[in-house]
Amino acid sequence: MNFNSLISVQGLYQFLMKPDWVVVDCRFSLDDPGRGYLDYQESHIPRAVYAHLNKQLSGDIIPDKTGRHPLPEIDKISATLSSWGIKPHTQIVAYDDKGGMIAGRLWWILQWLGHRNVAVLDGGFPAWVDAGYDVEDAVPDLEPSSFKPKLRGDMITTSDEILDQFGDPNFLLVDSRAPERYLGTFEPIDPVAGRIPGAINYFWSNNLDSKGFFVTRDILRGRFEILFKEIPVNQITFYCGSGVTASHNVLAVAHSGLGMAKIYPGSWSHWILDPERPIVRGT
Repeated sequence: MNFNSLISVQGLYQFLMKPDWVVVDCRFSLDDPGRGYLDYQESHIPRAVYAHLNKQLSGDIIPDKTGRHPLPEIDKISATLSSWGIKPHTQIVAYDDKGGMIAGRLWWILQWLGHRNVAVLDGGFPAWVDAGYDVEDAVPDLEPSSFKPKLRGDMITTSDEILDQFGDPNFLLVDSRAPERYLGTFEPIDPVAGRIPGAINYFWSNNLDSKGFFVTRDILRGRFEILFKEIPVNQITFYCGSGVTASHNVLAVAHSGLGMAKIYPGSWSHWILDPERPIVRGT
């Protein structure tokens, strides 16, 4: 059985010890980048390896050229996946402690690299602990492989493509940030507030219930069908501040059964690097 969107803690527990399964701990704090690894060292799901958002799930930041979390270089992320022993049929499960906010980034990267058998643990590490399942502090010794990416370029929209599609009724741009950041009334991270013209807002945390689990597939599908109207899902592009939380929305769309939307990887932090690119503030 393959999982390619979400998996429950009960489902992971059932298959955890299978040799062709790899679990990845993606816990990370934007305010304290070292916190996630310290938490991993203290306790994690058995056999889990650790993935650091800044060091492994993002590339090098180039001033005036990239956003805050550029996509990782293909050779470097492939080397990381090889060190985890990822083979073509390996089932990967990613988790964090933020409702899938960071784990969704790894899910999207693997989809982009052509590896479909990857799922995010619904409820994350807190749900695993609440269920009473074992944790450990041992770092697994995995047999390396040779991961071969099969890049899916159709999952990405560039800034130039967005500019070219301004006003196209068959193209939809969705801002995944909190409403106040979308409106430009509050910007805690980036030096410029506002949004890309024409974008509508769908805050990524709307995918979750009050306990940090994804709402049901039917609820997600209903919301996105209203949001997208008649626009095909492959003409939908999500962005956020730096390309991380947009992945959560793409995961939610895929889990709803509607297909694979696109991401503008650089997102707002890349868009604002060029003063010639238009921005909007307010309602």
